[in-house]
Amino acid sequence: MFSIVLFSIFLIVILHFSLLHYGKVGRMINSIPGPQAFPIVGNMHSLQVSSQELWTYVRTASKRYYPIFRVWSFTIPFLNIRHPDDVETVLGNTKFTQKSDAYNILKPWFQTGLLTSSGHKWQVRRKILTPAFHFNVLQQFVDIFIEEGEHLIETLKSEGQPCVKDLLQFFSEHTLNVICETAMGTSLKDKGQFQYKYRKAVHDMGEVLLYRFVRPWFMFDFVFNLVPQGWRQAKLLKILHGFTRQIIRERKEYHNQTNGQYLTELSDTSSEKNANVHIGIHKRRLAMLDLLLLANRFNQIDDEGIREEVDTFMFRGHDTTAMAICFAVMLLAEHKEIQNRARAEVREVMNENGNKLSRVTLQKFPYLDRCIKEALRLYPSVPFISRAPEADVQLSDFTVPAKTMIHVHIADVHRDPLYWPNPDVYDPDRFLPENSVGRHPYAYVPFSAGPRNCIGQRFALLEIKATLGLLLHNFSLEPVTYLKDVKMTTDLVIRPAHPIRTKFVPLTS
Repeated sequence: MFSIVLFSIFLIVILHFSLLHYGKVGRMINSIPGPQAFPIVGNMHSLQVSSQELWTYVRTASKRYYPIFRVWSFTIPFLNIRHPDDVETVLGNTKFTQKSDAYNILKPWFQTGLLTSSGHKWQVRRKILTPAFHFNVLQQFVDIFIEEGEHLIETLKSEGQPCVKDLLQFFSEHTLNVICETAMGTSLKDKGQFQYKYRKAVHDMGEVLLYRFVRPWFMFDFVFNLVPQGWRQAKLLKILHGFTRQIIRERKEYHNQTNGQYLTELSDTSSEKNANVHIGIHKRRLAMLDLLLLANRFNQIDDEGIREEVDTFMFRGHDTTAMAICFAVMLLAEHKEIQNRARAEVREVMNENGNKLSRVTLQKFPYLDRCIKEALRLYPSVPFISRAPEADVQLSDFTVPAKTMIHVHIADVHRDPLYWPNPDVYDPDRFLPENSVGRHPYAYVPFSAGPRNCIGQRFALLEIKATLGLLLHNFSLEPVTYLKDVKMTTDLVIRPAHPIRTKFVPLTS
């Protein structure tokens, strides 16, 4: 009897394999180049490697099969693209807003927040949250960027001498403070252990998600929850969700103490008047969380919906920005001439403004802007994103069936020598207006592009610029860990596999 069952399962698997690979969809997918796939398992064996080896595997395959290649993970095909024309086809079409099934493993953490939702729900949430990133509101946030940046400077100066910092830990704490002070309207001061547990849980969760991503049999929650990594995920989710619920609870308490007066004055959140209203003697800035709480009062979003969006923005708003600052600091440390030129620009502007950084002076750093753009080209905070177009699409010379999982490898797009001569060289002048003329608009997409581009990109760029401006004004940056020695790991964001360090040397004048 047992042998009959095994034989039946074997026949079912063979039948499924034949229908999958020799049916219309399978033939379309297999017409696209890629590594040799084995029966049943596909290329799954190649993916069962460390996160560092997986990073290298994808970079190598991306070059070998340029500009597009396919991989089979068991019975699931996915395509990998890097040509700007293909990127434009997938990201630029206003009708293509569907994230791929790759994002399903994020749903225990984010549920269906702005990052993972689609259709009507995504449109409603985007509409609710867009005012939080209006120009007038961002201008109010600049004060916090500068205030937190100055606190960062004081922390470094308190060492009293040149100091070496682990950049990942140092800047992650900084950007988490910023996102809480701005988007959440809550301070993390005197909550060191509280935020440390959260930041560690974010890092550990990335490891769990990668483990699950390359093992398609764990795509089903009820299966994954039965294994040790599933148990680990459950423990991490308690920390992550507990952190965000505490943030929400504190903001709700503030509104209860003020009888909700602040929320009632947010009827026109796009105006500068209401971006910075007064409650008694306390001046409060519009926070993203306030918009969610206001929408909750009008039954546009429930309590769990608020938690979804806060989880999404807490992660995307601090970890990605921290990585961007880390790599920008390392690049400037290794390129002394570029660092000195950026510092000269910052100092000239700040000296004209009483040695202070302000909303106005922050707009006067064109060279520093280019330094940041070039850092994001070489090390995009989100190195790949994934889509599932709602209709058949033409990518390179191939017709791709609707709903196919398509990974856009931004890290490879940004280093394509056809669009970026000497792509591994750090050269901020690539972004001079005269050098940008004629460049493919989808050759540079550090914040994605099209209808699902990053809602917080201007927020992130202003925060990065404020932080780097203050660092350059007060310190000389010297390399300790060199970028050539950095091993990358596959994660939700671009992440080194080990600590990275830079020396901060105080400037005397």
